[in-house]
Amino acid sequence: MNTESLALDFKSATLYAIRVVLHSADPERLNAALAKRMADAGSFFENEPVVIDASRVEEAIDWAALVGALRGHNLPPIGVVAEGANLAAARAAGLTPVELSTPAARPAQVIDTAPPNDVATPVPSVPAAAVEIAPAPTTAAEAPAEKAAEPATPKSAAEPLPERAAASTTSAASPTPAAPQSSSALVITRPLRSGQRVYARHTDLVVIGMVSQGAEVIADGNVHVYGPLRGKAMAGARGDTSARIFTTHLDAELLAVAGVYRVVEDKLDRSLHNQPALVRLDGDTLRIEALKA
Repeated sequence: MNTESLALDFKSATLYAIRVVLHSADPERLNAALAKRMADAGSFFENEPVVIDASRVEEAIDWAALVGALRGHNLPPIGVVAEGANLAAARAAGLTPVELSTPAARPAQVIDTAPPNDVATPVPSVPAAAVEIAPAPTTAAEAPAEKAAEPATPKSAAEPLPERAAASTTSAASPTPAAPQSSSALVITRPLRSGQRVYARHTDLVVIGMVSQGAEVIADGNVHVYGPLRGKAMAGARGDTSARIFTTHLDAELLAVAGVYRVVEDKLDRSLHNQPALVRLDGDTLRIEALKA
């Protein structure tokens, strides 16, 4: 068939999104929790599309207020998981039901030489990892979080959303040229200053130098920091629950693996603070462990 004259066509695509898991229908509690989570996470989740998971909430939800609150934090809702009356109300509010699925975790390894399979499917689905609208954990070495389908990553039969520039470093003042990218990992050989961000898409990130307070390092695979890690670090940004964070000097503001994150408000235990450490997911718990020679 000659398609040159067609005004549109249908193609499969994979959309990356965050799953926001609700534990309450109270608008005030949700707004307060959302504001705190976004303040804690900084720009990690800003401008990411979200799927609202209300499957655990039986009370009636004010969908218009919730959608407005999410958009107010630059989190555009694109879908919903709900049941019964809440699902019907969500549909009436313009939200589309989506199906969540968990992506297969790749084997744990230091350097990932095989990028994740990026082939889209025409059926809406979402890989696992989540932003939980619930009180933040208070234990220094552990951060329990609900298992979810996050960065909730819905796949939809629509054109892909614009993706973040792969392996880009940006500054609040002016953009900085991206470092060269190898086939196995993105390697940065200079310190990262406050306000700079590096995102290693579909691979690991290796930083040889300091990650200053206010800087962000993000990777779809593992994050390695050979120097003081004083900023924010996220591994498994697209839902890889086997990803890990490694550093020779742990003093981070925020640590996250597959969307389960921990804000480090107080100094960690002496065996971890300013020491070599790794961060990994153990089921639904974010664990911070000392690295010993």
